[in-house]
Amino acid sequence: MKKCILFLLMIIACSCNNDTFSDGIKLESKLAVEGWIEEGDGPQVILSRTIPINDVIDSTNVLDHVIRSAKITVSDGETTEVLRVKNDDDRVPPFVYFGSDIIGKAGKTYTLKVEYLNRVLEATTSIPKTVPIISATYEKKNVSDTTGYAFIKFDDPVNEKNYYQIATKIDKKEPIFVPAFYGNLDDEKFETHSVSMQINRGILLFPKTKFTPYFTDGDLIFVKLRTMNKEAFDFWNSWQNEIVNSKNPIYPSNTSLKSNIKGGVGIWAGYGQSTVQVKTVSKK
Repeated sequence: MKKCILFLLMIIACSCNNDTFSDGIKLESKLAVEGWIEEGDGPQVILSRTIPINDVIDSTNVLDHVIRSAKITVSDGETTEVLRVKNDDDRVPPFVYFGSDIIGKAGKTYTLKVEYLNRVLEATTSIPKTVPIISATYEKKNVSDTTGYAFIKFDDPVNEKNYYQIATKIDKKEPIFVPAFYGNLDDEKFETHSVSMQINRGILLFPKTKFTPYFTDGDLIFVKLRTMNKEAFDFWNSWQNEIVNSKNPIYPSNTSLKSNIKGGVGIWAGYGQSTVQVKTVSKK
């Protein structure tokens, strides 16, 4: 299974509203957690320091704020695992703590403990039941177009409360799954339990090419439908709102992102997941 990586690097900067200046004194930075465990996969965590909002941020100096020497422990109530650090040059930042003894299962609860210097961070999450994607297609307005959008269909379970996130990854063009624009969904807003919707590409931090909200003929698209709890939904919704309001995924407009991390900022989330491939057709 290809690993789905949460796109939370901007938490390093977005949480920095709290790193303000008063009488010329810079407040201590916080620890920012980007942690997740998906059904069928092991836990993964990225740990960083928050970056002051007035600092210049690029793909180089972000590395100065990544923490690689913390002790990070995950438990499912039966097994406890200390995560290891690995290097992944396809990502920014290129370091992630990972585990393999604990594998995500729907309905289970997972605790996270981060120990770094004199700081201790803790969080708890659970993995909701997966809701499968029924179908996914690539559609264009005109046959002669070379770009189009992905559309998916799924059935929202009756008499169940569900929160969703849609994410996409273009094979050989994007190294990670990126949350779709307006892809955070509360089933309270659904008019019917049979859901059909268009997917708009999300914004990738430090993209190698110019961003476009659509897909292109010849792309192989991976589409992921995640189920998540309300804490994760609130986090991602606040992240989405910052992009909409400020037009910038790095600096927030006026508020910090929601968080479920005790002692720090960020997110520790469990996800159910259904992933499908969508093949586009190249223009002849």
